[in-house]
Amino acid sequence: MTDSLGIERAGQDRGSEGLARFLGWLSLGLGVTALARREQVSRLTGVDDSPVARQVLAAAGIRELGHAAVLLIPRRARWGAWTRVAGDVLDLAVAGQASKGRRGERRQRLTYTTWALAGITAVDVYTAVRATRGRRGRDANRVYGSVTVNRSTAEAYRFWHDFENLPRFMSHLQSVQTTGDRRSRWTAKAPAGRKVTWDAEIVDDRPGELITWRSVDGARVPNSGSVRFVPAAGGRGTEVRVELGYRVPGGMFGARVAKLFGENPQQQVCDDLRRFKQVIETGEITRSDGSPDGSTVHQQLKQRPAQPLATRGSGR
Repeated sequence: MTDSLGIERAGQDRGSEGLARFLGWLSLGLGVTALARREQVSRLTGVDDSPVARQVLAAAGIRELGHAAVLLIPRRARWGAWTRVAGDVLDLAVAGQASKGRRGERRQRLTYTTWALAGITAVDVYTAVRATRGRRGRDANRVYGSVTVNRSTAEAYRFWHDFENLPRFMSHLQSVQTTGDRRSRWTAKAPAGRKVTWDAEIVDDRPGELITWRSVDGARVPNSGSVRFVPAAGGRGTEVRVELGYRVPGGMFGARVAKLFGENPQQQVCDDLRRFKQVIETGEITRSDGSPDGSTVHQQLKQRPAQPLATRGSGR
């Protein structure tokens, strides 16, 4: 999802999201067909001799419409895919039971139907597993974001490579001090007016392309990050892609509490990228209702209408 400033945040894995959407439309089509063409469907599947076939197909059609309603909503697609798997198991069981009383051409048609159901089940299981694993991996400890800036890859790289620039647009950082060729000391804000400090090291550095760093062993809040610089299409500057990994104190409970009070890491990285775009392009940050200075409740209460915040240099 991308906003008007070009800030993109990661949502669900796009591959699994696309599959889930496809299955949603498939369910919609199957549901409508089963309800509107029950006689033709029962003949095609080889159960047209059953007095209860129409009732079973009607129930299956309504169920498929329910699957479609869930799968076409991205935030519900993960467990929606598992509801399709459950329905597939039920359909296979019904098809297996029905095959016991069929002979000749009807049995052959029902066999083809069973194989088709088995194939659909395999796709549904794959989609459900992929969506579940992908969401767990992201929700647990990783956030993503990207923004396009009107600067060359070399300029964007130089600005970001000087880690002492990071507190200029990352609201949770108080300072970053370079302590060696590839090492630095980071100080960040913590709840109740406290602060936390850790040392970090660069683990991959490709001028104009990529910077990857991580906290050293023993950090109170283990974290890592990478930023990739990609020429934007049509010579429109540079796409800056950020990925941050972290371990929230208190585990899942701590993450839920932090989100409740506005400490949402995904929102923070999007806000930070907005400020990064302003700093590197104009040399200052404009504070306004539409450009919040952080996503915490405390920061939201401090908002002021359109006030430029002076920063050191232009970042060029």
